Amino acid sequence: MAAIKKMMYINRTAPHGTVYALEGLEVVLIGAAFEQDVSMAFMDDGVFQLLKGQDAGDTGIKNFAPTYRALGDYDVQKLYVDKVSLQERGLVLEDLQHLTYEDEDEDYAEKPSIRLVSRQELSVLMDQQDVLFNF
Repeated sequence: MAAIKKMMYINRTAPHGTVYALEGLEVVLIGAAFEQDVSMAFMDDGVFQLLKGQDAGDTGIKNFAPTYRALGDYDVQKLYVDKVSLQERGLVLEDLQHLTYEDEDEDYAEKPSIRLVSRQELSVLMDQQDVLFNF
């Protein structure tokens, strides 16, 4: 049996206009389905991927933002959002989707998946990973 690897998916691109964000999310779901230790980081324009009320408009790309709500079902519980990237774009935590997971260790209590982190904290988290994927 293969060892579980710690994998972080780093999302730096806006959700619409390219396929990077959608493909990144699909790869996350695949990795989680194979029981890897998956986390996601959102920095730069990647923070827009988690915005509430997205509309893909005329981009020709399906609005996949609701798919983020399924991450908890795939045991993806660690979504790290860079505080500075959020602030630079005039956003606050309340502008993002309310994403949760059920904590099996606490009688399936619903807990938030999104954690705001400093760039220094994010750097430490990245150093702890076996594999980093950039989208």
